[in-house]
Amino acid sequence: MKAVRFHEYGDPDVLRYEDVEQPVPGAGQVLIRVAATSFNGVDGNIRAGFMQDPIPVTLPHTPGIDVSGTIAALGAGVEGVEGVEGVEGVEGVKGFEVGDRVVGFLPMAEDGAAAEYVVAPADILASAPTKVALADAAALPAVGLTAWQALFDHAKLTTGQRVLINGAGGAVGGYAVQLAKNAGAHVIATASPRSGDRVKAAGADEVIDHTTTAVIAVTTPVDVVLNLAPIEPAQLAALLNLIQPGGVLVNTTVWMPAPSDEQRGVRGIDLFVRSDAQQLAHLVELIDRDELRVEVARRVPLADLPALHADAAAGNLPSGKVVVLAPDA
Repeated sequence: MKAVRFHEYGDPDVLRYEDVEQPVPGAGQVLIRVAATSFNGVDGNIRAGFMQDPIPVTLPHTPGIDVSGTIAALGAGVEGVEGVEGVEGVEGVKGFEVGDRVVGFLPMAEDGAAAEYVVAPADILASAPTKVALADAAALPAVGLTAWQALFDHAKLTTGQRVLINGAGGAVGGYAVQLAKNAGAHVIATASPRSGDRVKAAGADEVIDHTTTAVIAVTTPVDVVLNLAPIEPAQLAALLNLIQPGGVLVNTTVWMPAPSDEQRGVRGIDLFVRSDAQQLAHLVELIDRDELRVEVARRVPLADLPALHADAAAGNLPSGKVVVLAPDA
């Protein structure tokens, strides 16, 4: 099969589009015929060697932590995967059959979905949404789960609260704005001019153009700040001043710890997204109920993944999600 791999850490030119042996699912795993993966910033950091301690991959390594595709084979014991408790009102993980269409957030330290086939633990998968193309569903798992876990696992966002989403123009921000608005929050978002209209269409009540207006222009205190932007530590610390006592700052730029204000009871939380099949199934349900939109900024063939990594390193990616199509997808 075809796959993109890197045999050493380094710049995007270490990525090779090559023939590799098709993997075989082990116990508790399934083999997925990949429709698509997507590009995430962590893919570039892993390739460059910046994540060797928290994410120790084995070389050569195939990137791609998101996957959408069709189950091609079952490993031992998969038929017995049973439902478990998860998001309220959402069914648990079910047993899978060959031909089922699935999505998943793959284990970061294992080979990913930048290939024609990938093996995945059955218990991290959810049925793919029916309202979007299977390949486009690869734009959901990692960023959708990041948005959900930030807002509800960590910030405990509730109806009527005010939330500031700093850096809402990216893929995580697009989902976060929609989810927060659906939850009945008042959503303030920062975005650049090229993404401002899209953020507004996602449901933001207020959009701040961060190229012309400082974020501290928010005059009414908020309950939650979700920081998605790679800002300076002093700027991150300044966001605490926008949060009313007892509020929460959730930060996704994990190389820069989230500050807290103990005197006012404002908590700072660093988010490390985790795979969660039940939460993913809930997001899929929202898509199929037309309550959550999947937006794809660009679609590229797998063979062009090295060029995509180069674009990302040069800062030339679009503000939305880029989906990487497997051959014949």
